[in-house]
Amino acid sequence: MDLILALKAVIMGLVEGFTEFLPISSTGHLILAGSLLDFTGEKIKVFEIVIQAGAIFAVCWEYRAKIASVLSGLGSQPKARKFALNLIIGFLPAAILGLIFSKKIKAVLFAPVPVALAFIVGGVIILLVERHTKANPVSVRIHSVDDMTPFDALKVGLAQAFALIPGTSRSGASIIGGMALGLSRKAATEFSFFLAIPTLLGATVYSLYKERALLSMADLPLFGIGTLAAFVSAFLCVRWLLRYISSHDFTVFAWYRIVFGIVVIASAHFGWVVWAD
Repeated sequence: MDLILALKAVIMGLVEGFTEFLPISSTGHLILAGSLLDFTGEKIKVFEIVIQAGAIFAVCWEYRAKIASVLSGLGSQPKARKFALNLIIGFLPAAILGLIFSKKIKAVLFAPVPVALAFIVGGVIILLVERHTKANPVSVRIHSVDDMTPFDALKVGLAQAFALIPGTSRSGASIIGGMALGLSRKAATEFSFFLAIPTLLGATVYSLYKERALLSMADLPLFGIGTLAAFVSAFLCVRWLLRYISSHDFTVFAWYRIVFGIVVIASAHFGWVVWAD
């Protein structure tokens, strides 16, 4: 495998892992990074989805005790069955809408400027939700993922479905949506982590199956390098984020999104960077 190509795969994997669980849009960053690296094309779109498996493995490892407890208790513990049901319910909106609209979304919105606009809009929404949360602390009614009802899970799942728009951020939509719906910052963040498992796994398997004609065994090293880089960076990010939210809000990510989106739009408008669709 070409060394430059391998380096690009590592960079893309690091971008995926460091951005997947932050409310700043991994898809948006991958589109922009791929454009800057001239790492684009139909096969690369599959690559960007498949390396999400690395982020999935990172969450599974971090929460291995919780996952093992749920799996072992499915046959005997109502708490475990409720948690599993909530994940299924939360996963379904994005899965169903993705199957219906993914082709049109990829054709129209997988480009730097639409992504940048979604960055800005998402940043403004985060600021508004954070302001509401600070002004109404008593509105928090769920402090643990185990206290969520199936209806709570459905509402968070509907919020996550907005992340089908590139640049919105799956984690941002589910975390900020959860907070707006009454979940504590910690509960919303952890449910977003768990919800990533079926969501990203489903997207990975579906993409591999759908685009199997594009791929060959020769692509395995490239995909493997990207997935490994995504695992390492996602694991570090999850650990860091759990510490961060214990004493900070998401305002800094909101301003990052807004500034970054403005820079991308300005660079495209004035020709500072030639963004490849």
